[in-house]
Amino acid sequence: MIHTSPIILVILAFCSFIAYSYIRRSRDLYRYLPLPPGPRKLPLIGNFLNVPLSRPWIEYHTLCKELDTDIIHLNVAGNSIIVLDSFEAATELLEKRSHVYSGRPRMPMVSELMGQDYNIGLMPYGERWRKCRKLLHGALSADAMNRYRPQTLKATRGLLNRLLDGRADLMDELRHLMGETIMSIAYGINILPKDDPYVSIAETVVGSLAQAAVPGAFLVDAIPVLKYVPDWMPFAGFKRKAKEWRKIALMAADMPFEAAKRKIKTRNAAPSFVSYCLEESKARKDPAFEESIIRDTAGTLYLASAHTTVAIIGSCVLGLLTNPDALKKAQQEIDLVLGIGQLPNFDDQESLPYVTAIVKEAFRWRDAVPLAFPHYIAVEDVYKGYRIPAGSIVMPNAWAMLHDENVYPKPFEFNPDRFLKDGKLDPEVKDPGHASFGFGRRQCPGKNLAVSSVWITVASIIAAFDITKAVDESGNVIEPTHEYLQELVYMPLPFKCSIKPRSKEVEGLLRAHD
Repeated sequence: MIHTSPIILVILAFCSFIAYSYIRRSRDLYRYLPLPPGPRKLPLIGNFLNVPLSRPWIEYHTLCKELDTDIIHLNVAGNSIIVLDSFEAATELLEKRSHVYSGRPRMPMVSELMGQDYNIGLMPYGERWRKCRKLLHGALSADAMNRYRPQTLKATRGLLNRLLDGRADLMDELRHLMGETIMSIAYGINILPKDDPYVSIAETVVGSLAQAAVPGAFLVDAIPVLKYVPDWMPFAGFKRKAKEWRKIALMAADMPFEAAKRKIKTRNAAPSFVSYCLEESKARKDPAFEESIIRDTAGTLYLASAHTTVAIIGSCVLGLLTNPDALKKAQQEIDLVLGIGQLPNFDDQESLPYVTAIVKEAFRWRDAVPLAFPHYIAVEDVYKGYRIPAGSIVMPNAWAMLHDENVYPKPFEFNPDRFLKDGKLDPEVKDPGHASFGFGRRQCPGKNLAVSSVWITVASIIAAFDITKAVDESGNVIEPTHEYLQELVYMPLPFKCSIKPRSKEVEGLLRAHD
């Protein structure tokens, strides 16, 4: 039996008292620290009237400029909201203190009623989230992406063929491209040319998420107890709607997963995320490779990456229409490196720095998620002498970071040359990925998939086509609208442009592989 000296016990008790007193005193001190600057708060509603309804990233950035701060605080009907307007603030809190800033706000409508609790982007920080993220890191790492190159290249060539006749709707074709790419990479499924059931269901789920995730769209998010009201009550329409959306959300996860398993059993399945994970589950005893974890993680791939990638490529085409010289430079580079009439593949990326610069500028110029998805902090914190209340929703303003004039001069111009020096990529210029894929432990795990998909698509379109502004029947130029849909993803609305093959050699090459 071990005997402890009374003196040691007294010392331990004294140290414990000092530690407890310090922690309690620190918490008390937090209460007396000022909140970050922000607009004047009104009784009861706080800053409810100050929440921007359109392009909030611009309004919040303007407010930060007026208050000379990179962090602001709003109180919206009792909810504490923190907006981070600089890369430094986002790095300090969301990266260096990621152990406390990796939570997600509770969203009863989406996660608890609509059945999208399998969505990794919305999943609370915890054990299940870590398992899902582990799978994605392993299956979508930069090295692992090599196994999916054939599917991605095949889908890209299909897009080029559909654009040949000049009548295709570019944004619709980009959606088809990403549907084909992600269904193939995630499940090894070849989709139908039109009205594919898997893509249709996934698009419906994305649409429901876009409606439900808008702050204030459903009262149950502000008053979670409402989720318990009976469905038959007059004001419970949200529950009936959620029940319909829940069925579709579960189908979007289950249907392609079961189809993939059936295909794998025939031993005729192309490499996919699901096939890789199921093989790994047999090879090692790792709880991350539970079948339910694999299904949920695969189900997130389309929801997380399809629309953002479509938005970036669409914005890139708009950018090239505003800067036709950039298109010509990229085409000259491709002709010089590959030869006239040839199409690029992934191995050509290092030899085409100007094309890569265009892709970087596309991610920066019109960020697909300008106000990055919010984080949640459950404990009190301090930044620059300001108190960040426990329970705060923390929103990084990625748009402000990607349009910082000190980092990117003339930030509203589409200018790929900003990333180049002496004909090579300039390592001194900050890569847009520092803000366009989220922050900390919540950074998008599909980053490699998004970058590789955008690069090969943009490089292929540039190599194959001349892209100019459309003209009407009278020969008048039709200016692109530059109008965007503002939901979860900042998506270009359909716009008119002229896409024509650059040469008969390219057209013949594409038709030969049709």
